[in-house]
Amino acid sequence: MTSRNQNRPPRSPSSKKEGVEGIPLDKRRRIGMGRTGGSTNVERKPFGSVNKKLDVAATSDVGNSAEGSDCGNVEFTKEEVDALVNERLKMKKFDHKGNLELVSELNARLKVCIKWFQKRDEAHVEGEGKLQNALDALDKKCAETEAEMKNKEERYSATISELRQENTCVQERLVKEESEKLDAIGCHRKENKARIALEALQVSLSKDLEKAQQDISAANQRAASVDDMYKRLQEYNLSLQQYNSKLHSELEVARESLKRVEKEKSIIVENHSTLRGHYSSLQDQLNSARTAQDEALTQKDTLANEVKCLRGELQQVREDRDRQIAQVQVLTSDVAKYKESTGESCAKLEYLTDKKKSFEETCNSQREQIRLLEHQLTAANEKLKMSDLSSIQTRAEFEEQRRIVHDLQERLAETEYQLVEGEKLRKKLHNTILELKGNIRVFCRVRPVLPDDVAGSEPAVISYPTSTEALGRGIDVIQSGQKYPFNFDKVFNHDASQQEVFVEISQLVQSALDGYKVCIFAYGQTGSGKTYTMMGRPEAPDQKGLIPRSLEQIFQTSQSLIAQGWKYKMQASMLEIYNETIRDLLSTNKSNGAENGAPGKQYTIKHDANGNTHVTDLTVVDVCRIEEISSLLRQAAQSRSVGKTQMNEQSSRSHFVFTLRISGVNEGTEQQVQGVLNLIDLAGSERLSRSGATGDRLKETQAINRSLSSLSDVIFALAKKEDHVPFRNSKLTYLLQPCLGGDSKTLMFVNISPDPASVGESLCSLRFAARVNACEIGIPRRQMTAQMPS
Repeated sequence: MTSRNQNRPPRSPSSKKEGVEGIPLDKRRRIGMGRTGGSTNVERKPFGSVNKKLDVAATSDVGNSAEGSDCGNVEFTKEEVDALVNERLKMKKFDHKGNLELVSELNARLKVCIKWFQKRDEAHVEGEGKLQNALDALDKKCAETEAEMKNKEERYSATISELRQENTCVQERLVKEESEKLDAIGCHRKENKARIALEALQVSLSKDLEKAQQDISAANQRAASVDDMYKRLQEYNLSLQQYNSKLHSELEVARESLKRVEKEKSIIVENHSTLRGHYSSLQDQLNSARTAQDEALTQKDTLANEVKCLRGELQQVREDRDRQIAQVQVLTSDVAKYKESTGESCAKLEYLTDKKKSFEETCNSQREQIRLLEHQLTAANEKLKMSDLSSIQTRAEFEEQRRIVHDLQERLAETEYQLVEGEKLRKKLHNTILELKGNIRVFCRVRPVLPDDVAGSEPAVISYPTSTEALGRGIDVIQSGQKYPFNFDKVFNHDASQQEVFVEISQLVQSALDGYKVCIFAYGQTGSGKTYTMMGRPEAPDQKGLIPRSLEQIFQTSQSLIAQGWKYKMQASMLEIYNETIRDLLSTNKSNGAENGAPGKQYTIKHDANGNTHVTDLTVVDVCRIEEISSLLRQAAQSRSVGKTQMNEQSSRSHFVFTLRISGVNEGTEQQVQGVLNLIDLAGSERLSRSGATGDRLKETQAINRSLSSLSDVIFALAKKEDHVPFRNSKLTYLLQPCLGGDSKTLMFVNISPDPASVGESLCSLRFAARVNACEIGIPRRQMTAQMPS
C-alpha cells in the first residue's frame, strides 16, 4: 500500500514500465477493487443502500445469466453462510487476472447471499408485523374480556359483601341477645345463690345473736360477782385501814409511854442501880412491842399487795364488760343491715323475675327473626353458588385467552430470537465486508448532560433517527436550526453503559489473541468523555472502561484456551506523548523525557519490515495476571500529565498509549500467533478562546492541536489515496502508522458532548470521524506460523 512506500524516492518516468506489470501492487489492488465494487464513496452509507449498490453491481457483472436470474430461488443454510463468510481465497502470487476472477466470484456469491438475507429479513419483518397485529387484537379482546369479567366480579363481590354484612349484623345481634340472655340467667342464678346464702347467713347470725346474748348474761353475772367482790374488798380495805390507824394510835401511846419512861428514867437515874432490874423488864417489853409493830407492818404490806391485785382483776373485768357491750352493739347493727339487705334482695328478685319474663319474650321474637334470616342466608348462598359457577366459566375463558396469548408470545419470542440471530449474521457479514474493504470502523458515543453544562432551557442539539436503516447507527446534530446527519458503524446514546459499549468491541479485542494487530483509540474534544470511555473508574465494577475490561477478557480467554493446548506470553508497555515528547509511564526514573526543561532519555519510534512498531528504551513488563496489569494502570494514571482548564477540571494534557504484545504457542499443533493490542486515549482538542489556557497550559494546548491536525492531514491523504501520506509530521501519527496505513483492525471512538455551547466542536469531530470511516487501510492480516513436526 501507499503507506509502506511513502519513504521511497519517487520513480523517474524512465524507470516505469508499460503494461500491467509496471503498475505497483497497491495500485493494481485498488484497480481490482474498483472493478468489482465500483467507485468508493467517501461518505459512509447505510447498510441498506450498500446492499442496493452491491445488487446493482452484481447485476451488471453477471448480466442475464442463469445464476443471476435464479438468485431469488437460492436458499442458504447457516452452515453455508458461515462457510461463505469464512472462505479464504487461494490466490496465486502473479496470476492477477485469476485472483481478480476469484474475488469477483466471491463477491457475486456474497451479493446473492446478502440479497437472500434481505428477503428473509423483509419476510421476518412482515411476519413480525402480522404477529404483532394478531397479538394486539388478542390483547384488546383479552382486555375487553378481563374488563367484563372484572365488572361481573365487582357486581358479585358487592352482592356477596352486602349479604355477608347482613349475615354478620344478624349474627352479631343474635350473639348479643344470646349473651344478654346468658347474662340474665347468670344474674338470676347468682341472685338465687345470694338469697340462699343470705338465708343461711340470717340463720347463723340468729344463732350467733343468741350465743352473744348468753355471753352477755354470763358477763353480766360475772360483772355482778366482781362488783360484790369489789365491795367486800373495799370493806376489807377499810377494816385494814382502821386496824392500821389503831396500830398508829398504839404506837403513839407507846411513844408517849416511852417518853414518860424516859422522864422517869431521868428522874430515877439516881436510883439506877435500884431501878436497873426494872429497866431491863421495861426494855424487854419495848422489844416485844417493836416486834409486834414489825409484824403489823408486814401484814399491812401483804394486805396492800392483795388490794393491788384485786384492783387489776377489777380493771380487767371492766374491760371485758366494755368489749362485750361493743360486740353486742355491732351484732345489733349487723342484724339491722341484714334485715335491710333481705328486703332489697326480695325487691331485686322480683325485678329480675319480671326482666326474665321480658327476656324470654324477646328471645322468642328473635328466634323468629333468626329463622327468617336463615332463610335469607340460604337464598343468598344459592345466589353465591350461581355467581361462583359463572365466575368459574369466565375464568376458564380467561385462561383460554391467556393460553392463546402465551402461545403468541412464545411465537413472538421465537421470531425475535430469529431476528437476533439474523442481526448477528448481518453484523458478521458486515464485518466481513468491512474487512474486505479495509475500512476503519468508527463508533460514536454521546456522554450524558452534566450539571456544569448550559441550562436545559435551550433545545437539544443532538437527536437520534428512528428509521430502520439508521437505528443505532445514525446521529443528527442541529446547529442554528439546520440538521446535519451522520452515520457510523455504531452510535451509543447518553444512556449506554460501559458494559454495552464493551460488548460491541469484545470480538475485536478477541482478535488480538487470534494473532491480529488491533488498535482502538478515542477521539474528541476536551470534556467529551474519552478517558471515561477508555479507563473509566477501575475501582467501581460497573464503571470500568474499555482498557480494564479488554484486559480482563484477554486473560480469562487465555486461561480457558489452556485446555486446548495454548500457552500465551504477554508484555505490556505504557507511554504518553506530551508536547511532542515521548514519556515512559512505567519507568522508575521520574526524569524520563524532557521535563521542566531538563534533557531526559530520548525515545525513538521504529517500524520493522513486518509492520511492527517498537519504541527504543521503553519499559516492557511481562504480565501473567490481571492484578499486575491493574497495578501498572494505577502507576501510569499517577504519572500521566493532567491539568485544569476552563472546560475540564481533570483534562488530559497528553496522548496515552497502552500496548499489549501477545505471543501464543499451541503445544499440540506447534502453531504460533503474535498479536498486538493498542488502546489509545488521545488528548482532547480545544479552542484557546474557551479553554483559557495560559503559560504551560497554552504550550500543551498548541502541541495537542498540532498533533491532532497532523492526524487530520493523514486521514485526508488516506481518503484521497495520495501517494505520500505525512505520517512523520508528528510523533502521534508516526506511532499510529501501522494502525492507519497497515494491516491491523482499527476502531475509532468519537466522543461527543451534548452541551449546546460545544455544538461547533461536535460537528468538527463528527466530520473528522466520517472521513476516518471512509478510509481504506487494507485487509487485516493474521500473524501466525505453523511448524509441522519432522
